[in-house]
Amino acid sequence: MVYLFLADGFEEVEALATLDFLRRSDIEVLTVGISADKIKGSHSITVECDITEDKVALDNKVEAIILPGGMPGTINLENSETVQKAIKYCLENDIYIASICAAPSILGHIGALKGKEAICYPGFEKELEGAKVSEKPVVTDGKIITGKSMGYAIEFGAEIVRNIKDKDTAEKVMRAIL
Repeated sequence: MVYLFLADGFEEVEALATLDFLRRSDIEVLTVGISADKIKGSHSITVECDITEDKVALDNKVEAIILPGGMPGTINLENSETVQKAIKYCLENDIYIASICAAPSILGHIGALKGKEAICYPGFEKELEGAKVSEKPVVTDGKIITGKSMGYAIEFGAEIVRNIKDKDTAEKVMRAIL
C-alpha cells in the first residue's frame, strides 16, 4: 500500500498523474489529507482525500510514500508531524520514498539525500543537502525516487511502479496511455 500525502498548495498534476498511473498499475494508493479531508492545490483544484492524516498506519503494509511538490504544499508537507514520521519510518525500514519538484527539499533538509543522486525543480538544488544533483528528469538511488517537475509526472509514476511492482507493469501502462 502507498500513501500519497496532500497538503494545501500541492501541485495537482504531480499528485494526480502519479496517483492515476499507480492505480492503473493495480497498486493500492491512499491519498492522505494533511489537516483536512479536502485539500486545495496550488491552482485551486480541490481534491477529496481517501483518508486524513490521523488514519495513517505505519506498518509492514506500507510499500512507499509519495510527496508531490507545489507551493506552499511542499512547506505544508514538511511542517506536518505525520509526514515527518512517515519519512522516518520509511528510512528506518528500507521503504521507498518518492518526491517530486520542490518536495525533495524535505528529504534534503533532514539529511536523507547525503551521498545520493537526486533531482528537483530548478532553483531548489541547494536544498538537496549532500546530494549529487542529477541531470536526469527522474532518479532512483536506493529507496529514494526523485522527479524534476510536473512535466515529468508520468515518468515519475512509471519509475515508482518499476520499483515497487515491476518493469513490465510500468511499460504496459505506458503503452496503454501512449
